[in-house]
Amino acid sequence: MNFTRWSARLPGTQRRNSAAQAARAAAAQASQTSDGEAGGTPADGDSDDPARTADGTAAGSAGTVPAARAERRDGTAVTEAEPNDSSVRTARSPRSAPSAPDDRTGAEAGGSAGTVRAAGVAETSSAHVTRSIDALSVHDLLGQVPALAAVVHGADHRIAYVNDAYTAVFGARRQGDAARDALPELVELGLLPLMDQVLRSGKPRTVKSRRVPRSADSRDSRDAFYTFTCTPITADGENGVLIFAAEVTDQVEAAERLRASERRQREAAVTLQRSLLPQELEQPDDLRVAATYQPGGTEAAVGGDWYDVITLGAGRTALVIGDVMGRGVRAAAVMGQLRTAVRAYARLDLPPHEVLQLLDGLAAEIDPSQIATCVYAVHDPNEGLLHYASAGHPPIIVRDADGAVQRAPEPTGPPLGTEGWVHASSSLPLPPGGSAVLYTDGLVERRDADIDTGVSTLERAFAGATGSPDIVCDRLLRSLGITAEHDDDVAVLVLQHPARTGPDAELFHNAALDLLGGTEAAPRARAFASGVLSSWRFPAELQDLGVLAASELVANSLQHGTPPMRLRLRRTDRRLIVEVTDGDDHLPRRRCAEAADEAGRGISIVATIATAWGSRRTPDGGKSVWCEFALPRT
Repeated sequence: MNFTRWSARLPGTQRRNSAAQAARAAAAQASQTSDGEAGGTPADGDSDDPARTADGTAAGSAGTVPAARAERRDGTAVTEAEPNDSSVRTARSPRSAPSAPDDRTGAEAGGSAGTVRAAGVAETSSAHVTRSIDALSVHDLLGQVPALAAVVHGADHRIAYVNDAYTAVFGARRQGDAARDALPELVELGLLPLMDQVLRSGKPRTVKSRRVPRSADSRDSRDAFYTFTCTPITADGENGVLIFAAEVTDQVEAAERLRASERRQREAAVTLQRSLLPQELEQPDDLRVAATYQPGGTEAAVGGDWYDVITLGAGRTALVIGDVMGRGVRAAAVMGQLRTAVRAYARLDLPPHEVLQLLDGLAAEIDPSQIATCVYAVHDPNEGLLHYASAGHPPIIVRDADGAVQRAPEPTGPPLGTEGWVHASSSLPLPPGGSAVLYTDGLVERRDADIDTGVSTLERAFAGATGSPDIVCDRLLRSLGITAEHDDDVAVLVLQHPARTGPDAELFHNAALDLLGGTEAAPRARAFASGVLSSWRFPAELQDLGVLAASELVANSLQHGTPPMRLRLRRTDRRLIVEVTDGDDHLPRRRCAEAADEAGRGISIVATIATAWGSRRTPDGGKSVWCEFALPRT
């Protein structure tokens, strides 16, 4: 089909052509009329037109200026007064001599005429340009557009027209061919079904950022991207589609650079986050521990979740989990500072609430605008308890050996960074066979549900989760629906206090002796330690070191402490622990005794022969002094 004839039937084309022809005819007629009027003035100066004076100037030039409606061939404007305009048709005849001279000078009259001519030229020029643009055909308009344009018609989308820009990208196309055969690029881009929808619905459709390979002779080796818009058109009852494609390569590449920059920033934040987390968890003697951390989805910035496991000595273990509010590198940096501070405060072997109190002040100093939640818990295998303090964090969940689940009460204090609040400690039973889970709010919090609902779901999942701590972590994530696209960071810490039986139980023993004081306390302690260590079949050298350590710690307690006093010996599969408790809260320190001093050498002796030693205050107001020896590998 010839596009020139078919495009003339496009909507509005006939109306524009008719209007253009009428405008040109009117302009020609107006030009002839103005020429006749200019040459038909009587020679004697008489004029049948009352609006024209003897000197040929318009009498109404001082009043309203009529619009110019024609154009002389020599380019000068000629005005014609409207027949009903009384202000222009002034009763002034050239035959009657004026009694008074005209108050307008020639210059003024000439200036007025010049104004009329300028206005006429400007309006006529604008009308001429408008008529010229309106007279352009669809072929002319699309041919000058730098974007790709093609017109197809009929159910099989036969080609009616392609512009030069389209040909430059995809090559020449023959009119009348079906698009499925003649426009393979549209088939590859998946536009044919879209064009069918446009024909059926009569509504335009757009697909964005489609990749188009460059031609072999193109100077640019990059693939181009185009946004295609298919618009329905109709001419004489025949439907067609205008395909218009605008190149958006620069925009797509800019968006890709932005996404790449965001990915690099997120990867840097995740790398920082993971580097600040423990690379390998400490494994206590009496607990099995595993943890997992999963950052938010690919579109979310990394958060400030963290966890840690810290061995405190004498068989006790500190477990920490926290969450810094906010996202990005700043949250990760604050998290790293808090985690480092927790490890430092834990070495002081303070009660859980005192550790959180110190963290509260530090968090406010690091960044007053940042707050964090945290749980700090300490497990003591001798007591079978989990002492903890919570700063606005989700509750710990504990499961006993029978599978019964218990949720910790409300948090024992506000989030870190609020300052001025007093935290408190509490405890939960964690006997052999029990387990517990600490987690951040990303595991249980959802935008469409209350957080208590998530905690209840976690309780049910934890009640049935069996296996090693690693397996339990994975099962909890799956049960709570945590995937790679989850929009919040998640940290989970699972600990188990296994109940040991059989040969494994032979590696774990406890023995304790209450000391009433007096001169017989030290000999009793040495005899008790020697007998217990012999029954545990330790080498003779280790037995001697254990007896010496027990004797020195008991002597120190007898001299500086108060009753009640107790000696405890504990053996694990990796170490021997000697611990003495008394009723005085004054903590000993290691000092260098002078040669003439009769005291002050006990702690130094213990620190020299033992692998590690330490002291702490007990909840009942006393203190505990301990040391431990690493057992030889068998």
